[in-house]
Amino acid sequence: MPAQVTLTIISGSLTGQKFIFEERTTCIIGRANDAHPKLPNDEAHGTISRYHCLLDINPPAIRVRDFGSRNGTYINSQLIGQRLPDQTPEQGAQMSFPEYDLKAGDEIQLGNTIFQIGIEVTSEVEAAQKAFAASSAQNSDPSESMQRLVQQANAGDPNLIAIRGYTILKLLGKGGFGAVYLARHDRTDELVALKVMLPQVAATPGAIDLFLRETENTNALNHPHIVQLRTYGHFYGNFFFTLEYCDGGSIVNFMQQQRRRLTIDEALPLILQVLEGLEYAHNAEIPCVKQADGSFAKGRGLVHRDLKPANIFLANVGNQRLAKIGDYGLGKAFDLAGLSGQTMSGTLAGSPAFMPRQQVINFKYAKPEVDIWATAACLYFMLVGAFPRNFGNTDPFLAVLQTDAVPIRQRDPAIPQGLAEVIDLALRDKPEIHFKTAAAFKEALLTAEV
Repeated sequence: MPAQVTLTIISGSLTGQKFIFEERTTCIIGRANDAHPKLPNDEAHGTISRYHCLLDINPPAIRVRDFGSRNGTYINSQLIGQRLPDQTPEQGAQMSFPEYDLKAGDEIQLGNTIFQIGIEVTSEVEAAQKAFAASSAQNSDPSESMQRLVQQANAGDPNLIAIRGYTILKLLGKGGFGAVYLARHDRTDELVALKVMLPQVAATPGAIDLFLRETENTNALNHPHIVQLRTYGHFYGNFFFTLEYCDGGSIVNFMQQQRRRLTIDEALPLILQVLEGLEYAHNAEIPCVKQADGSFAKGRGLVHRDLKPANIFLANVGNQRLAKIGDYGLGKAFDLAGLSGQTMSGTLAGSPAFMPRQQVINFKYAKPEVDIWATAACLYFMLVGAFPRNFGNTDPFLAVLQTDAVPIRQRDPAIPQGLAEVIDLALRDKPEIHFKTAAAFKEALLTAEV
């Protein structure tokens, strides 16, 4: 166990209860039945909202996010969030929703219930944190890290054999966690996407091992509608990959280039291909599944957890446009290994606009149906150019918990009734997601009247 976060209730009717977290997860505190930890629905907690605050836990880090509740959240007796008394919920949505990084010994008070934070780390983690802090300045630019990796590979470093022999052509994209380049294999002339990912927290040996095990699962996926992972490795805190290059960019790129939403004839075939990829991935044999005792064994099925138009890529093959699911497992593996650090600001373990409520409540236990919901949300966006839910300025995660998808024909009455009914059904997530498998959703789309 490299790190552990514990919530112990030290005051109130639930005194003595403990909640232990050893892996990356999220949870909601409130009075709702599906909140966890769930607070009593009694007079002592009458000021607490059904969904009061969210915990983003990435041991040893933990962050609390208040949802703009009327009475706020107290940390060490200090108020961190509150909607003003004269504001309606709609007006209250205009305010910011504060986040607070917690440390060992801190207390969260909700009503008369007080949670005390406990954090345990091993000496290995402490040493890694010190080393990471000392080197973070020189590793802050992912493009510079990629250039350094390629230079060292071409100089003959045996640890970087996986990326030796590639020529960098141009930068394709750059984000907080890394950069992606178009590269050519010097021997075969094959074009690939060469990607570097930089950890935002200390990369301990245990975290590196977990990440590379999870990456091996992605490497095992071999399907025409999933971007193929070619090679990967790790070198002094940098993770690098070569991936199949899709020359058509992402769905988002395509829509931006066309300056329009997609027609049914354009969108539906692509989504059907995505569902074929998901059906394969959700049932494929994968090599490294973590067991309850901490060991690893073969398992079946891999959930994407962050499917969105920006992660669906297009490859032009002859006269045909093929859809390929990208980032299958890399982002999730980065999260589960604790290497992404806190991601609460806008990208909490995924993208809220394409996320069902089940995933917000606890993404750690996300099942394949969250990918099916996300696929339906992608189709909705492709057809009408809007997200399924109305977000406005409200907290996006609270909106996922409290609101339903807007029926698609309210966005565009021209959508055929039969197709609209299937999409609306696929976007139901209360009390559960309707379509459990990609095959079921695909069959419903194929038989819908369009």
